[in-house]
Amino acid sequence: MTEAELLDNTVELGHLLGWHAAHFRPARTAHGWKTPVGYDGKGWPDLCLTRERVVFIEAKSASGRLSPEQEAWRDWLTAAGAEWHLFTPSDWLDGSIEAVLRRRS
Repeated sequence: MTEAELLDNTVELGHLLGWHAAHFRPARTAHGWKTPVGYDGKGWPDLCLTRERVVFIEAKSASGRLSPEQEAWRDWLTAAGAEWHLFTPSDWLDGSIEAVLRRRS
């Protein structure tokens, strides 16, 4: 399962369970694929879901690793009390993602 498939599956399940989702896709530029962000946005989580709580999700392939900027956002968000998760395809297969999305506050 690719990272894109993992994100799509997570959003599809989230929508079925009443979540609203935001994801900012990269765009092809003359210098490769870039996600336009400003200020401190580099490394922002892949997905933000909201229902009765707000959940930030970073999706990675089975071999993916967090960048230093992604680690910084994880640390900043969790220090502020936000719910943040790193999901991989194994989390989809073992039901961990579904458990997070089904949980109520």
